[in-house]
Amino acid sequence: MTYHELVEKAYEAMQFSYSPYSNFKVGAALLTTSGKVYTGCNVEIASFGATNCAERTAIFKAISEGNHDYSAIAVVSSSRDFTYPCGICRQVIVEFAKDIDIIVAKDYDYEVYKIDELLPKSFTQIDLK
Repeated sequence: MTYHELVEKAYEAMQFSYSPYSNFKVGAALLTTSGKVYTGCNVEIASFGATNCAERTAIFKAISEGNHDYSAIAVVSSSRDFTYPCGICRQVIVEFAKDIDIIVAKDYDYEVYKIDELLPKSFTQIDLK
């Protein structure tokens, strides 16, 4: 699957966003090494701390179905600007998908990053030893 196609999947997922408070819709599409795609959208709750981001939704769906091998994740939003994973999502990515490409897109123009660029000097399971 091309990154353009993965971005398309993220935009499709964004349409399911439940964001009545912020009206900021986010979609994500996670590509596994086997070619399967898991999508996610943001789901807001009146108690904002319980809100879940699109990136975490996609990753948690994959994990809950037994898939732990990923190659890329695309992130898009209704802002029509580049939308980067928040701090909590970056921590989840470093935990479960440290080597994937992180694709942030506005329309179909995209940039690709590694988690070390977005979360330098991260705290990981290595620090717990």
